Amino acid sequence: MPFVKESFIVPQKMPAFLFIMNTFGFTQGQAQRVLSKGRLLINSESIFNTSHTHIEGEVEIVYFKPTSQGNQPLFRTKDFMVFEKPSGVLVHPNTMATPYSLLDEIRTFGSDEANAAHRIDMETSGLLLASKHKRSETFLKSAFENRVVQKSYLAWVEGKLIEPFSSSERIKISNDYSQSKHKVFISEGGKSAHTDFIPLKYDEVLDATLVACYPHTGRTHQIRVHLFHVKHPILGDPLYGTSFETATHYLEDTLDAHDRMLRTGASRLMLHAQSLSFDFGPRFYVESRSDFSQMSHLICAKNTRIFNT
Repeated sequence: MPFVKESFIVPQKMPAFLFIMNTFGFTQGQAQRVLSKGRLLINSESIFNTSHTHIEGEVEIVYFKPTSQGNQPLFRTKDFMVFEKPSGVLVHPNTMATPYSLLDEIRTFGSDEANAAHRIDMETSGLLLASKHKRSETFLKSAFENRVVQKSYLAWVEGKLIEPFSSSERIKISNDYSQSKHKVFISEGGKSAHTDFIPLKYDEVLDATLVACYPHTGRTHQIRVHLFHVKHPILGDPLYGTSFETATHYLEDTLDAHDRMLRTGASRLMLHAQSLSFDFGPRFYVESRSDFSQMSHLICAKNTRIFNT
């Protein structure tokens, strides 16, 4: 498990942050974060950070200890790494009990300072850019915020699409899940968003189209909600294009795998982060090695799907 609790003996009285810095090779800021999150314990009780906290004797520290599953970077330099994230894997652990996330690989092949430069949904597969140190993290996160990183995605969507199209529908974050489990929705009062779509091929048996997606903004669930809005939801999407009941079962982790296949059209969200293009000194272009176009076997045949109204 990535988060572990380990006992240490502090031989003589010293500031808590200094002991953590010396023990783990952390910066003062990293040590202070350990303390502020209550991860230093004495007699099983969290000791929260104050500028005068001193410790001596036996203490326990909870810290992130990465455990690799062998997912090596697709590409790396001294400043950053690019990983292929499998569908179903979180970028960051969402609780201290999360058994594995891509952060395990990022910290294994980087350092304690290495971090994801952006996020992609758990069920989305494909490219994830990670920094190796704080300077590159600041640079890369700023590049994403300033929209100078170009991204492309591939999606298998329900129905037949022939012509390229764009969506500039504004997107608003939902604060009411009583009628819909959508995280965002189309609204004139939302934030600006723009995505270009190019159909690549149509599978008549599956009644599904492979679409290249080019988001020019980075709103939450942007591609998913834009495709849902034009009535071509991404196959396997358990939130957009399915029933309230199915979405609820998915969020409560009670949706049977077979039921999900029939009610959403696929065994997973059929969205893949295909390419990244950005400047870090020279211009870099990285493309996924996964052949997402051949993953149509994960899609349920048209005549067996249970369509939601």
